[in-house]
Amino acid sequence: MTDKKDQFSQLFLRLAIAVTMLSAVADRFGFWGENSTWGNWENFEKYTRQLTFFLPEGLSQFSAYTATFFEIAIPLLLLIGYKTRIAAYGAGFLLLIFALSMTIALGAKAPLDYSVWVGSAAGFLLASQKQFSFSLDQLTKKI
Repeated sequence: MTDKKDQFSQLFLRLAIAVTMLSAVADRFGFWGENSTWGNWENFEKYTRQLTFFLPEGLSQFSAYTATFFEIAIPLLLLIGYKTRIAAYGAGFLLLIFALSMTIALGAKAPLDYSVWVGSAAGFLLASQKQFSFSLDQLTKKI
């Protein structure tokens, strides 16, 4: 995927993962207005509680903050292409945990409908690339 002809596909994958994750964060802060799924932080915490029903309430709330932190940090790294492989693995694992939690709490249909498995696979596919075109990683690569 790092051949000359695949540079734009790789860039598109990187941007798609990043923008999708940032969109979810924007939703929980109400930036999508009437098109929001959660619309505000309180609703997002309730949803997180639903997905992490097996955790004590304090840990569930902590997981909402932790997930949000990583859903901001990882996409920003992907957007600029810095530590891209680590960020891509991070996206893959974060979305894998989300998909598993959704499956346990809501059943198999929910993560399939929201393409969470696809997002996780995309993160792992991106992480498997040998180099990252159009990135800070590429610019700072030692010759």
